[in-house]
Amino acid sequence: MTTSTWGDSVPSQSYLEAGGRKGILSWVLSTDHKRIGILYLATMMSLFLVAMVIGVLMRVEQLTLDPPLFAPEVYNAFFTVHGVIMIFMFVLPGASSVFGNFFLPIMIGARDVAFPRLNLLSWYFFVGGVAVVITSLFTGSGPPDTGWTFYVPYSLRTGANISLGVFGVFLLGFSSILTGINFITTVHRLRAPGMGWHRMPLFVWATYATAWIQVLATPVIGITLLLVIAERVFGIGVFDPAMGGDPLLYQHLFWIYSHPAVYIMILPAMGAITEIIPTFAHRTIFGYRAIAYSSIGIAALGSLVWGHHMFTSGMADAANVTFSLLTFLVAVPSAIKVFNWTASLYKGSIEVKPPMLFALTFIFLFSIGGLTGLIQGALNVNVHLHDTYWIVGHFHYVMFGGTGMGFFAALLYWYPKMFGKMYNEKVAAMAWLPIFVGFNMLYGGMLVLGYMGMPRRYYTHLPQFHEGHVIASIGGFILAGGLVLFIANLVVGLFKGREAEANPWGGVTLEWQTPSPPPLENFAEIPMVTDRPYVFNPTATR
Repeated sequence: MTTSTWGDSVPSQSYLEAGGRKGILSWVLSTDHKRIGILYLATMMSLFLVAMVIGVLMRVEQLTLDPPLFAPEVYNAFFTVHGVIMIFMFVLPGASSVFGNFFLPIMIGARDVAFPRLNLLSWYFFVGGVAVVITSLFTGSGPPDTGWTFYVPYSLRTGANISLGVFGVFLLGFSSILTGINFITTVHRLRAPGMGWHRMPLFVWATYATAWIQVLATPVIGITLLLVIAERVFGIGVFDPAMGGDPLLYQHLFWIYSHPAVYIMILPAMGAITEIIPTFAHRTIFGYRAIAYSSIGIAALGSLVWGHHMFTSGMADAANVTFSLLTFLVAVPSAIKVFNWTASLYKGSIEVKPPMLFALTFIFLFSIGGLTGLIQGALNVNVHLHDTYWIVGHFHYVMFGGTGMGFFAALLYWYPKMFGKMYNEKVAAMAWLPIFVGFNMLYGGMLVLGYMGMPRRYYTHLPQFHEGHVIASIGGFILAGGLVLFIANLVVGLFKGREAEANPWGGVTLEWQTPSPPPLENFAEIPMVTDRPYVFNPTATR
């Protein structure tokens, strides 16, 4: 992507305001999209560590048979808090809120997002939602114990503090909507001169597709959660069967949002992988338009398959068959991406640096997650696998093996640009081994346990499942150790790492043509884009 200059720009008032403050206020009152991205990163990684500790405690529980280490209600609270944090506070905002905020404006040649103050407000809603959910753990008659899905009618009848927890999740959804509105407007209105739709980096395409899901699907879950609160407070009888309500209506409304939310989670991570592979293969991405349009296809088809979560709920056969077919069809655009990623490696001059190592891990683990999803998308097999540990294993292969590994790969890739420092590449590669081994022991073990018939959400298990749980728990401890080493390496690099070059990996998109870290308004002069985003000079040296 080559550039020339176009005009001068007057610094926006938002930047002047940020520059006039010092200390913590220069962060929490800043409308600089880069600082907001780092605020999201710090908040989310802190919450990730909390949820990881809870996950380790849950695996410790499964090392015992009788008596249990934790009371059943404590385990249910662990289960709920772990799920709510990981889904709504880490994976759901994920790569979009962190790397979308930081890099989307730079990658399209803009000085900021379209609505800087709205961008800061979205982070305030995020932090407010987190605070409300945390408050719900320590107030009322007990922490939420329904699981992250808040299924009725149990969520209507339990004495736990469901209303406050659900309202916190509602605030998190509002944050997601504001982010989506901002990114859509930014992509449409603030692209640099010469940057047509087919000159945009593919991370921008992925984040743009995600933004549409955030805007269109998130209000559904917001209204649904408010109805749960209204039922608990006013007894209006929308979902409660004892009052003439329909609990299946809740499942439909919840999954109409939550399955597209899977692609809110993973599409930006896929976009980051699409940036990493051509950089470290030193060749143009294979099938640019196919990857770009497959992001839109995943977002569109992913909005139509929610019913595959409900095959055993008593839906009509015609509905079951339709949703099963759509489940298989949604695999097509995902398969296009995997094919194009691997094709981009063909005859490339591949460097297996830490970002590339995690990107390849993403492809491997996501492929397992996708294939296991197709297995349970078959109606007759789903009857056996539904509500077993197979579902837990599949979900984590997609969400953690996909979105999580994609997030870590993106963090390793853009870390030098974000902070102007380099982490220890050898330690990052060392951390990969326990993460990869522990991950497959833990969640691969869950797939086996589910196939054997082990139900999910149980605080204990029968003796025939004990060996599998021990193996899975050992894998969980190994995984946790690798994650601690991974995060510690990044923190140490922040304070003791060597200064990063402007373009340490040899990338060709616009963010690598700015200093590390980028200046306040990204560019001294607005760039003029004259070429495609993935054009490598084979004679260039780094």
